[in-house]
Amino acid sequence: MTKELADMVNEKNPIICVGGANIDRKFYAQFDITNETSNPVKSSTSVGGVARNIAENLGRLGEEVILLTARGNDAEWHTIYDSSSPFMNLEHVTPFEDYSTGTYTAVLDRSGHLSVALADMDIYDKITPELLRSNIDILKRAKCIVADLNCPSETIDFLCSFTSQHQIPFVIIPVSSPKMNRLTKSLHGVSWLIVNKDETETFMNMKILDDQDWENAVKNWLELGVKNVIVTNGSKGVMAGFESGELSYFPAIETPKVVDVTGAGDSFCSGVIYSWLQKKEMDYIIKSGLVNAHKTIMSKYTVRQELSKKQFISDMEELYNETIY
Repeated sequence: MTKELADMVNEKNPIICVGGANIDRKFYAQFDITNETSNPVKSSTSVGGVARNIAENLGRLGEEVILLTARGNDAEWHTIYDSSSPFMNLEHVTPFEDYSTGTYTAVLDRSGHLSVALADMDIYDKITPELLRSNIDILKRAKCIVADLNCPSETIDFLCSFTSQHQIPFVIIPVSSPKMNRLTKSLHGVSWLIVNKDETETFMNMKILDDQDWENAVKNWLELGVKNVIVTNGSKGVMAGFESGELSYFPAIETPKVVDVTGAGDSFCSGVIYSWLQKKEMDYIIKSGLVNAHKTIMSKYTVRQELSKKQFISDMEELYNETIY
């Protein structure tokens, strides 16, 4: 066997995550916040970014994952690298000398509510179609591509076209309501869209006030060409619509002790993607997301540290045996 043939045989088909990888900083005010002066706070720092969080979840589940993003040449990136590299391939991340690695800084008042948030994420505008074309050989090998809406709209358009052309499953994960304008109007070829109520209301220019509105929103997404869609609604659960035309409602798993909701949405998406690629039944796929989100909410970490393939199987057995807590 020639070396070239051996390399082809040994090549794996990775999941490729495209989008944000940033540092999240939280400042917790100890007293009422006063403007134009110093405020005593406690602080915490963690690694984040939707694409990166999903990549870590999937990596912990034993999947081969490549992260494609843009970074600065700074201490923030080294922190992200050290935390992320055990779970994903970071060799194809592109550095930009004149930009800072993405950061998200939240100031929370003494009751824990967000007072102000500061997002330095201009670097994600560098995740262009040209950057992806420079990684075209890797993209062609993907068994699935997952993109978040930190990417510019032209990059989402490129990936829609590319994945359709090469028959590669494509998953889109929005980041926030303001970034919904980056989503293309034609979503044919998108395998999964996992979106929340607020993001749906923004994109559809509608209000979801009751279950009928919720169902109509799911139908609207399917009419735009998405094969499968999930509209999440916090503690009320999720509504899903499938390629078959079937719509299903799934209640959230009651969580007795909420430690930190950060990362719950990303862990939900990861559970869905993982079980879908394992070719599980739709009921199992949606419940995989709910279980992973439930367990993450009870953890202080954005990606729960005990997550593994074995632990995930055990968690799902707990759900079906009605012993989950």
